[in-house]
Amino acid sequence: MLNVCFAGNRGYFEGLLMCTMSIAKNTKEEIYLHVLTMNLECDNPNFKDFTQAQVDFLDEFLKSKNPNSKAVRWDVTQLYLQHLHHGKNNSTGYTPYSLLRLLMDFLPDMPDKMIYLDIDTMCCSNLKQLMDEDVENFDVAMVKDYMGRFWIRPSYCNAGVLLLNIKRMKENKIFEKCRNMVCNKKMFMPDQTALNKYAKKKYLPFKFNEQRKIKPDTVIKHFCKGIVFFLPFGFHIYNIKQWQREKMHKSLKIHIFDDIYAEIDDIKAKRKDLFEK
Repeated sequence: MLNVCFAGNRGYFEGLLMCTMSIAKNTKEEIYLHVLTMNLECDNPNFKDFTQAQVDFLDEFLKSKNPNSKAVRWDVTQLYLQHLHHGKNNSTGYTPYSLLRLLMDFLPDMPDKMIYLDIDTMCCSNLKQLMDEDVENFDVAMVKDYMGRFWIRPSYCNAGVLLLNIKRMKENKIFEKCRNMVCNKKMFMPDQTALNKYAKKKYLPFKFNEQRKIKPDTVIKHFCKGIVFFLPFGFHIYNIKQWQREKMHKSLKIHIFDDIYAEIDDIKAKRKDLFEK
């Protein structure tokens, strides 16, 4: 079984669906999808939770590929308000939804081993390759951050793809330590920095969190921010997501997900309600 977790809000359903479809496309494994969400319209009118109808559709889609698969919705609004909303990183350059993974120790019946994926990721081959990684003696398995390893420190990892040893993280109070740090210390990349500080890490190869060009062995492509340098001193920062199709095709020259785009268009034509923000 592939235990996979996402966190986000209603405006990113298309990205969530795309990534889910890419996972199912590349495996015959049973998939158990956990969707963490919350309503934080008190802070921002765009911070609406994923609807039950959206997660029900994910569930139906997964079952069409494997009848034993399923998707469940976790509304963690009250947990966030109680444990993180008052902290120093409630409002940063990143949405507060990235912090929701730090609440997983409160959720009942979580599996001992879980893959966490940012919504701006896509699978290029079987995700079972990541699930099969041994993390028995680690809190988490991570890939080094492409730029952070130069700008921050060589061991600094990107948190967009995680293989979590939930059982060990609970025993070592990693979630609690990270929440305390996020609440009490202002940071540029709060949850990522906290995980880097407290979790015992297993370092994974870039194929599990490819932050640049897709390669023949790439398992997960992460559409995170990138930088292009121009001689002698210029540079350009780009941030192109998989749902920005024209930019994907024109700037990144990526076409391997075009079959998923076609399927998304068909779904949109039949179920416009799922994509309303």
